Amino acid sequence: MRTLPDKISPLLLQSGTVMVDEAGFITDPELWTHEFAEYIARMENIELTPLHWDILDYMRGSYAAHGVAVDVRHVLKILQDQRDLSKHEAKLLLFELFPYGYVKQAVKMAGMKQPRAWSTG
Repeated sequence: MRTLPDKISPLLLQSGTVMVDEAGFITDPELWTHEFAEYIARMENIELTPLHWDILDYMRGSYAAHGVAVDVRHVLKILQDQRDLSKHEAKLLLFELFPYGYVKQAVKMAGMKQPRAWSTG
């Protein structure tokens, strides 16, 4: 759990300026753009594929409907159902797409605030 206040700084993009915390997470998810996701992907050395965008779009849709970042288990279920994968295979695929982790990469790219605590269940 983080105890220090966030250091916030502007990130200048062609689509506009967004504020990010010191870990690079956007502070206002409503200001998210595809350009922001592409910028974060470049910083994370990820080349976005249609499957990446499918996951990010699902995450953005869930955020719009519920106001919180979707838990990884729901993303895994979508991968299982859409790709006819086992739970294990879905986890492997997710970590191929986001090798440094769901929160560090997918949640950040999808324009969610950095979680204060996160369920791993």
